[in-house]
Amino acid sequence: MEIRRITQARDARDAGHLFDEPPRPEATGRFLAEAGHHLLVAYQDGTPAGMVTGVETTHPDKGTEMFLYELGVDEAFRGCGVGSALVAALAELARERGCYGMWVVTDHDNAAALATYRRAGGLAEGRQTVLTWTFDQP
Repeated sequence: MEIRRITQARDARDAGHLFDEPPRPEATGRFLAEAGHHLLVAYQDGTPAGMVTGVETTHPDKGTEMFLYELGVDEAFRGCGVGSALVAALAELARERGCYGMWVVTDHDNAAALATYRRAGGLAEGRQTVLTWTFDQP
């Protein structure tokens, strides 16, 4: 398995099946243009097998941390360590970029995600509540 940091929209498009929805060209370009936004893709024999996105967030009294935004692994490659390798690669990138930590939110009943994050060294911090705002798209 090879993990590459993606910087070109065509590479994101080629790994589009790993996302919840096909990557939108404008959003992909904007994401990749931001220095603190990261897309890593794992390839198995040249085939995109999994992806992880991370976004650096900085707060005045805390410094910079990495938010693991999304992890996706092709069904054919699940259970083979692709997800854990991607999480570990994002954590290493976060360390290299001076982040003090990394965090992710997942559903409490998403056993596969929880197992992947724990295998990659993540620790549950207790009970959290996630609140969301949804805005109309133009």
